[in-house]
Amino acid sequence: MDLRIGHGYDVHKFADQAQAGIELVLGGVRIAHDRPLIAHSDGDVIVHALCDAILGALGKGDIGSHFPDNDPRFDNIDSCLLLGQVMEIARASGWVLVNADLTVVAQAPRLAPYVDAMRKRLADLLGLQTACVNIKATTTEGLGFAGRREGLACHAVVLAERTARS
Repeated sequence: MDLRIGHGYDVHKFADQAQAGIELVLGGVRIAHDRPLIAHSDGDVIVHALCDAILGALGKGDIGSHFPDNDPRFDNIDSCLLLGQVMEIARASGWVLVNADLTVVAQAPRLAPYVDAMRKRLADLLGLQTACVNIKATTTEGLGFAGRREGLACHAVVLAERTARS
């Protein structure tokens, strides 16, 4: 059995105010909040950290090397499309995911009402059962940038298994 663990981390800053037509998206799900995240793409820190974790497990670099933020093709792109491309890289390299565990660091918004929808959405994109995708949300008890509600962060860990040699 050939297994690898990958870790990913992402952080984005909140916009200073609401911006017309731009919503907060986390784990591929729209989240009710008064400010979106500032990013080249949709700013989905959960999906970005997940992409980095998968690419790390594969030894294939990071999200920035595959989808650079200075490339206009990725301007305002749905991060779930990027995750789909990362999963294609995994499959083409002979790897499948076994599970994913994610921790979102956010003082606000409150994410508990959205966790089940995010788990389902990500499981579908990863080709996993929902039970194989875990999402936890934690605060920083008012400390640091997340505690001051300046932005969000996410840690992701994945386990990948080789299905074929490429």
